[in-house]
Amino acid sequence: MSTPVDDPLSRERSHLSASRSALRAMREDVEALDITDVTANWVNAEVLARQIEERIKALADLSDTPLFFGRLDYLHAPGAAEAEGAEGERFYIGRRHVHDADGDPMVIDWRAPVSQPFYRASKKDPMDIALRRRFGYTGGDLTAYEDEHLSDPAEAARTSKLLQQEIERPRVGPMRDIVATIQPEQDEIVRSGLSGTVCVQGGPGTGKTAVGLHRVAYLLYAHRERLARTGTLVIGPNRSFLHYIEQVLPALGELAVQQATVEDLVAHVEIKGTDDATAAVVKGDARMARVLRRALYSHVTMPTEPVVVVRGSRRWRVAAYELEEIVRELLDRDIRYGAAREALPQRIAHAVLVQMERSGEAPDDRVQDAVARNSAVKAAVKAVWPAVDPAKLVLRLLSDADFLAEHAAGVLGEEEQKAVLWVKPARSVKSAQWSAADAVLIDEATDLIQRTHSLGHVVLDEAQDLSPMQYRAVGRRCTTGSATVLGDLAQGTTPWATRSWQEALAHLGKPDAVVEELTAGFRVPTDVITYASRLLPHIAPGLTPVVSIRENPGHFEVRAVAGTTDVVDACRASLRHEGSTGLIAADARVPELAAALTEAGIPYLGPGEETTQETRLTLVPVSLAKGLEYDYVVLDEPRAVVDGEPDERTGLRRLYVALTRAVSGLTVTHAASLPPQLSAQPR
Repeated sequence: MSTPVDDPLSRERSHLSASRSALRAMREDVEALDITDVTANWVNAEVLARQIEERIKALADLSDTPLFFGRLDYLHAPGAAEAEGAEGERFYIGRRHVHDADGDPMVIDWRAPVSQPFYRASKKDPMDIALRRRFGYTGGDLTAYEDEHLSDPAEAARTSKLLQQEIERPRVGPMRDIVATIQPEQDEIVRSGLSGTVCVQGGPGTGKTAVGLHRVAYLLYAHRERLARTGTLVIGPNRSFLHYIEQVLPALGELAVQQATVEDLVAHVEIKGTDDATAAVVKGDARMARVLRRALYSHVTMPTEPVVVVRGSRRWRVAAYELEEIVRELLDRDIRYGAAREALPQRIAHAVLVQMERSGEAPDDRVQDAVARNSAVKAAVKAVWPAVDPAKLVLRLLSDADFLAEHAAGVLGEEEQKAVLWVKPARSVKSAQWSAADAVLIDEATDLIQRTHSLGHVVLDEAQDLSPMQYRAVGRRCTTGSATVLGDLAQGTTPWATRSWQEALAHLGKPDAVVEELTAGFRVPTDVITYASRLLPHIAPGLTPVVSIRENPGHFEVRAVAGTTDVVDACRASLRHEGSTGLIAADARVPELAAALTEAGIPYLGPGEETTQETRLTLVPVSLAKGLEYDYVVLDEPRAVVDGEPDERTGLRRLYVALTRAVSGLTVTHAASLPPQLSAQPR
């Protein structure tokens, strides 16, 4: 039986097919471009060829990704700025712009102003929308639609079933975009301006990571030329996390965003060692910046001898007191050490030129440059303002107790100084057992000497785990730009974890940033987040608990077990469901569980490895669980998770992270007694 021509679903499928054909034609047009003899030189030709290649990639049609996910029917034309035409104009909303051969839009980019009502229109404020239609897909095939008549007062507001299905859809593979499900409060953050820094406090499942990534995509749309010049960067906590999120922006057509960890940013030396918690906390304290500054500028000494410059038969003398005035003026200007050192020979040369002019000569800039390169001037600069290697400076601070004591006096206490000093001093920069915290100190010293390049926008995810010195390192990368800071104070699991966003933003250099809080949970089921929230009074008493908006309460079970065999059985049960399963355990228990899974013949992956339909189980050390999500989670031995951390509060926070990784179901298995905080009802 044939489908009627006027069937709405049939018409929408026809539009999808036509849109895919139009996108293919757009791509073919770019592929057919002939750039022969259109550039001035080979460099320009290479740049243009690369731009064309990136454009071709951006126009790729992903067969399993819907080209559009919504439709807006306006009551009136939105305005000449967005569209022209008669009343009742219709727009299909998708991941990228698609136009036909005449240039008329077939799909509107979700970031365009005309698309905004798709996310924000409501019964109370319909934003001139008569109809909002959502589409349901199976793979890349359009299979359903759902209408909201926003301008019809007779139609009651109701929850979108397709929206709920999209939120609850099983997850296999890397993180996907949420462009079809962005909520009004999320959209407001996504579309906030480039000039301001935004900090998003969001509990598990509130979509803060997705909001940050979509904000980058929006800013690249709204300020493409500016950000193309200044650059954008996404900073994540570890490589597994970056691998998990790396496909989100390409799926939205954005290919130029760099990704890195904080360790990547400060990779001036090879990390070979580790610090104990006490040393790491002191090294990560913002007071270390003051110690480094003192140590660096201690190399500047006031001149005691004049500089005599010989040019031809003439000798020009700059007195010691005059040199001292120049040095003090440079110090008072508070410019970077290296910039002041570069300015010093020119300032000395200028003093010589003044004398030349007074004697009747007429020197020009070339003479001043020659004087600045004079051996006597070079020798004076080397003696007064010597070059300093940042790694050697930090090496000396950590190796020489007297040097550290001199420059940490009144800043660090004696016990703090002892904590950061190496027991066995290193002989050289290369042989030193540098820790991650040491690398951040070297980065600070490097910036004191020479300014760090600033980007246009930086996204910092899982920010709650950064030390003050790490915040400073990130802040240096966006001094002239803005940032999106994402995190959850309740998930801070380092000894130096952030205590307040105001304090963190001050260290970042963005004290005027706006702090937004997301409390609506889209990922974690109600029963799971309610159970996990029992820990909040003990780990972050000031935070608002996440409230799940999902209609499906999810599967939740706390199961007493006898050993690893029962844990493996729980994994088997989870794998009977569609989607991914994560077995999360204390790091020390991972080898035992890995052996049990292997013996049982159950294949598994490590964090960051992409799940497939054949291998859907990931064995996750709890230290790497942050930011990841799985449809079903088996959490092994909560007591071991807590006991694996240096203190109970950090252990409970680590447990909170592990409990909130599940999208559809959570099974908690334990042979030991549960932490008592899980037995208490939330306040």
